Amino acid sequence: MKTEPLFEKVPDSPDANRTALVHDWLTGMRGGEKCLKVLCELLPRADLFTLLHLEGTVDPVIESHGPRSSFLQAFPGVGRYYRYLLPLFPLAAEGFDLHAYPLIVSISHCAAKGVIPGPTSRHICYCLTPMRYVWDQYPFYFGKGGRTSAPRVLTRLVAHYLRVWDVAASNRVDEFVAISRFVADRIRKYYRREAQVIYPPVEWSQYEVAPSPEKDFYLVVSANAPYKRLDIVLEAFRDLDRHVKIVGHAPAGEAAKSRRGRLGNVEWLGWRSDAEVRELYANCRALLFPGTEDFGLVPVEVQAAGRPIIAYGRGGVLESVRGISVKEAGGTDKGSWERGCTGIFFQEPTAKALTEAIACFESVEDRFDPPGIREWAQRFDRPVFEKQWKRLLRSR
Repeated sequence: MKTEPLFEKVPDSPDANRTALVHDWLTGMRGGEKCLKVLCELLPRADLFTLLHLEGTVDPVIESHGPRSSFLQAFPGVGRYYRYLLPLFPLAAEGFDLHAYPLIVSISHCAAKGVIPGPTSRHICYCLTPMRYVWDQYPFYFGKGGRTSAPRVLTRLVAHYLRVWDVAASNRVDEFVAISRFVADRIRKYYRREAQVIYPPVEWSQYEVAPSPEKDFYLVVSANAPYKRLDIVLEAFRDLDRHVKIVGHAPAGEAAKSRRGRLGNVEWLGWRSDAEVRELYANCRALLFPGTEDFGLVPVEVQAAGRPIIAYGRGGVLESVRGISVKEAGGTDKGSWERGCTGIFFQEPTAKALTEAIACFESVEDRFDPPGIREWAQRFDRPVFEKQWKRLLRSR
């Protein structure tokens, strides 16, 4: 889809129209990078800054902006361990000299919003989430059973420092834009700031309803992060006579278990191309979404292919999916089925609740309308995102 540049007719000089785009790091194409790609097309002359850039890992549109990296780029082999450099991220973000840019747009879930703007700069932050590592997701990363093995006192000190810095950095932002009402609520809670909402874009036209979907497997598309709660899916499918395909890399040891047959109904696919994922979307029985997401593009994408969702009923999914609870679905007869329903919500983040939701879904599966599900997803189409951003950037 061709995007009309926002400032296409503006001359190169004087510098009054220079724009800086700032992104946390560029190491792959996930939801935040998909948003960045559209903004790069809306602002084709913008200079792009990022803490770290692994060349070739993002879309050519982003690469064409020649990302400028921080001092972290000089660390040998940094792409393998950059997440462990979290305490250095504030220093890296503050190291960019952006004083000459009248407009700064940061796309941030970590440190990008902490750049230091010039005294007359307008800084808009498209906030994917307040720094999840030290706020709402702290227990998953640093709490008991979290990812880090560092001493508890050390992690608490680092987290305290990052919280103080994160709040201070939020004061450098003139306008917050959140990816969901769920994130806007957290911005209000942690930063004491208001934020308008612009939902992330989906290339709706690239998806289609399969005329005869296979529907012989459930699907998960997820990175292996603690808050994604893949553990719920693995535990549930140990006792389910159902097949689930997981797009993403298996946690240590799980792939080997699957090969030995201990988890023979769980198929780890690794990362797949966009075309392959679209094919999986169109043919799955339903998407499983067990974690609490800030918004979640995956549920919107699978709905654009006309397939329903079984999700934990918390977070951004309550805005992207027109769902009904297990209790409501079980007590609703076919004649009064809620019009336009696109998913089933379970209310506890447990394997038992997911198992019950799958059973509930299968009892009402024939009531879902694929074309209707696809129509619902169109409200998140890319032109809607572009229109809202054009209006915002042209305002003063």
